[in-house]
Amino acid sequence: MTMSHCPSPTRRSTSSFLLNSLLASLSLLLLANCTSAMKKSAPPATVDHVDLPRYMGDWYVIAHVPYSLEKGKVGTLDRYAMRPDGKIDNIFLFRKETLDAPLEDWKGVAWVHNKKTNAEWRVQFLWPLRNAYLILDLDKDYQWSAVGLPNRKLVWILSRETTLPDDVYQGIVNRLAEKGYPTSKLAKVPQLP
Repeated sequence: MTMSHCPSPTRRSTSSFLLNSLLASLSLLLLANCTSAMKKSAPPATVDHVDLPRYMGDWYVIAHVPYSLEKGKVGTLDRYAMRPDGKIDNIFLFRKETLDAPLEDWKGVAWVHNKKTNAEWRVQFLWPLRNAYLILDLDKDYQWSAVGLPNRKLVWILSRETTLPDDVYQGIVNRLAEKGYPTSKLAKVPQLP
């Protein structure tokens, strides 16, 4: 074999370099897409711990991502009470369309799913349907809270009072956005003063 028939060492090095660069780039792109998909599919982080007795009581719905079951509901409030069996009575109080309409309620039951944090519940208003309920953000004094579904489609901002200061509300909205919730869809719920 003569030298004229052998591939040039420079040509082989350049071809190998280009092929390796292309494979490395494709691998990085694939890894980035997988990491992004994993972040979106991983459930959002909850608060570290919820003191259940402190969390019980009335929580006014300040804002939520609207959906069919709460459409037209105003003056909404979630009322939580511990039961002797360890479950939680969950009463959703509301008025239809106007704040002077009669008060109505839906009675449900909740139970703590993650007993280490108490921040992940299951909630059931109609058997056999149940939803996961994540406590995503919580005031250190238990004056406001943000809860949502793990799929990030629905989220609620709750308060012990019928209003929240604008800076507190905006801080909650910003933290929910960081967790991937659709905060641009949040609608404030009219409440009695």
